Amino acid sequence: MPRLSEVIAALETLWPAERAESWDAVGTVAGDPDQEVTRVLFAVDPVQEIVDEGVKLGVDLLVTHHPLYLRGTTTVAATHFKGRVVHTLIKNDIALHVAHTNADTADPGVSDALAGALDLRVTGPLVPDPTDPEGRRGLGRLCALDHPLTVREFAARAAERLPATAQGIRVAGDPEAPVRTVAVSGGSGDSLFDHVRAAGVDAFLTADLRHHPVSEARAHSPLALLDAAHWATEWPWCELAASQLDEISDRHGWDLRVHVSKTVTDPWTAHAASATSDPLGAPN
Repeated sequence: MPRLSEVIAALETLWPAERAESWDAVGTVAGDPDQEVTRVLFAVDPVQEIVDEGVKLGVDLLVTHHPLYLRGTTTVAATHFKGRVVHTLIKNDIALHVAHTNADTADPGVSDALAGALDLRVTGPLVPDPTDPEGRRGLGRLCALDHPLTVREFAARAAERLPATAQGIRVAGDPEAPVRTVAVSGGSGDSLFDHVRAAGVDAFLTADLRHHPVSEARAHSPLALLDAAHWATEWPWCELAASQLDEISDRHGWDLRVHVSKTVTDPWTAHAASATSDPLGAPN
């Protein structure tokens, strides 16, 4: 069986820590480099219910997209919910490794997985990484549909293909406008509007869109905007990452058992629809 240090070294080839943003907190959060690893769990959030799931599965390593301590801390006391996570990990010999912005820009990365879930053909990065001579890495992805859909139909596809959440898919734009080209970015994406407009796509699907940036973006162009739940846009990466580790395990003869958590950790738990007969229209 491989040691944790060997598995982490393999993961670092997929998502090198030096490619993370300077403000990010990626890498190994907990774990003994010499411990053996037989079972791995992938998830978006390092929250207690995910760690508890790892305990039940008997995993030795939890890999999450979101950091546990993004802004640092002075305590891991179990009186705080993040401290309880740390205590549960250590008591059960579970290591925690984080791949965040270094997984966002990877090839393949978070937005490739999102595009794959939506059955889109990736044509290149939305914001290319200038250090990649092949022009494949970068933030977000530019995509094409095999055949045109209306905004309404594309939103319905997203609602069907992405994991179900209370939010579903919000839409800004003409529901009947045609969509042939799309930009996607897993996670919060309203800082990318300039790049999306420059790309000239018909629609942009991302998460955490705010009122003023969306209002301004709509005033600039007829670009259709689709706002999905943050967790839902990043969960497909867990399946991609698990398959990458499976391939590495097979190549090295490690015989790892790799799992993907299906626990919904999106913080929104319910949705009350407005009084309208058309979910993509204005109230009567």
